[in-house]
Amino acid sequence: MRLRRRPSGGAPSAAAAGTAAVRRPTGGAAGAPAAGSHRRGAHAGQPATEDHRAPRGPAPAGDTPPPRPARSGAGPVPRPARFALRLRSVRAKIVALLMVPVVSLMALWAFATVNTVQDIWNLLHFKEVHSTLLNPVADTVTALQAERTAAARYLAAPTPATGAAVRDRATATDRAAAPLALGRDYNSADAAGLGQDAAARVSALVDRLSTLAALRKRIQSRSVDWPAAYRDYNTVIDQAFDVSGSLTGLQDQQAASDARVLLEFSRGREMLAREDALLTAARPAGRLDGAQHREFDGAAYSRRDLFRQSAADLRPADRSAWQRVADSSEWQDLTALEDAVASAADGRPAAAAAPADRWDATAQSTAQQLRSVEENAGRAAAERADPYALGVLTRSGAAVGFGLLAVLASLVISVQVGRGLVTELVGLRNSALELAGRRLPGAMRRLRAGEEIDVEAEAPLTTGHGDDEIGQVALALDTVQRAALQAAAERAEVLSGVSGVFVNLARRSQVLVHRQLTLLDAMERRTEDPAELADLFRLDHLTTRMRRHAEGLIILSGAAPGRAWRRPVPLLDVVRAAVSEVEDYARVEVHRMPHVSVAGPAVADLTHLVAELVENATAF
Repeated sequence: MRLRRRPSGGAPSAAAAGTAAVRRPTGGAAGAPAAGSHRRGAHAGQPATEDHRAPRGPAPAGDTPPPRPARSGAGPVPRPARFALRLRSVRAKIVALLMVPVVSLMALWAFATVNTVQDIWNLLHFKEVHSTLLNPVADTVTALQAERTAAARYLAAPTPATGAAVRDRATATDRAAAPLALGRDYNSADAAGLGQDAAARVSALVDRLSTLAALRKRIQSRSVDWPAAYRDYNTVIDQAFDVSGSLTGLQDQQAASDARVLLEFSRGREMLAREDALLTAARPAGRLDGAQHREFDGAAYSRRDLFRQSAADLRPADRSAWQRVADSSEWQDLTALEDAVASAADGRPAAAAAPADRWDATAQSTAQQLRSVEENAGRAAAERADPYALGVLTRSGAAVGFGLLAVLASLVISVQVGRGLVTELVGLRNSALELAGRRLPGAMRRLRAGEEIDVEAEAPLTTGHGDDEIGQVALALDTVQRAALQAAAERAEVLSGVSGVFVNLARRSQVLVHRQLTLLDAMERRTEDPAELADLFRLDHLTTRMRRHAEGLIILSGAAPGRAWRRPVPLLDVVRAAVSEVEDYARVEVHRMPHVSVAGPAVADLTHLVAELVENATAF
């Protein structure tokens, strides 16, 4: 190989440089030889079989490669983190796949079990709360109603008998309210764990009850009038109803509905007790003042409305009991007396509209009947809240038991299916690895070495894989192996013939190119005309590129190129020879290089490698 000298008058300054740099083409005919100049051949050593020289592109001095733009920022650019569950074995993947539904089923079973136990616990808890809190509150309300009526009699007509009655009723009230307060800042709601709202309402009721001692002293000393005492008693009773109302939101839907109905029923009975207290206080004076008259009318209206709303939501048995009370003569008589008092004028006409003997008999009988209906409804609601009565334990126990059986069955089935699947997949994996890592590569190596193989012996069709999908995959692997070996054998035969043809054609072209280069070199030495010399230079360069392509075709065909060097060649000559074999050699500058030599057998390969790299650099 030879390098063509620059056709200018003198040698460029970059001719002795060692590194190759690509520059941008400028205007004009770059690389054109100067007129009247001859070239001097530069060889990359003496080849073993030929001595042809190739043109060398000019290397103008003064151009430097542009600096590489600096990357903004410092340090490597972090890649976004991605969460991925990486399981390395088939066994782990199958176990994970099968455990997802099993764990989900176990979680659902545990959730259902916890909810069932919690529901049963809530029912038992509220059953206990009913006996420890709601019953004392209801007894306290009944005692307060009786005490209020006794206080009305005493304030209207103070006698030793009425005063003793007030004291007896007060003692009964304290005895009924005693279970509510368990200590200082601690009550029955705190003991039952009903929450801050219920505990606060019970504490407020206990505080209101503690104020009754001062009210009772004022009643005994007659230092308080009836309207004030009436309001104080009503405030305490309303506070007791607030306690009952706070518990309805803590129960389930069915129990809360029953509690709401009973609360409205109890409030209706309270309105009747207020009517009785107002008339009792008005009898000694024989007058029902305007404010008390309006209070009576409001209580009578509220009583009817509360009973009407609550009766519609009673259970069928309780509604039948209530209907018997509503159809009784006492209820009709009570309604008539209320209408008479409401339609009478204030003062004596209003008080006289409801005679004492008739009102007392009617009101007391009706109150007792309503109390009986309320107690029966409360007992029935408590029985319905009993988990044994509701069948919650039976249904929940059956659901929990069946759920546990389902979980165990899922575990057993998952283990059996997973174990069989893992065994089949592991066998399939081992067979595929043996095929891909040992049998098929070995057969391919023998084919490339020119040996003949027996496809039937190398890839026999085995049986016993099974009829499922995994067996079908194993059979498909065997079939693929046979097809691959068959195709490889046929391809090896075809490639062997094609490679021989390509090598033969390439070597013929190589001989012609060598002869053409020799002829061009002789013509260049004889030519003195600059224009003809420039054309010969271009033709020489095209022929040199044709020689490189012919040698590349020989190498791709699997044969060795024709050119070879016995002695080491300087690195600078190797690089110049490589640059001379590219199309845009005029854009390449060869700078100073270390004074080292390349071993002769490696010169041809290194020249081709550098030429390909420089070709890519000039093209892209």
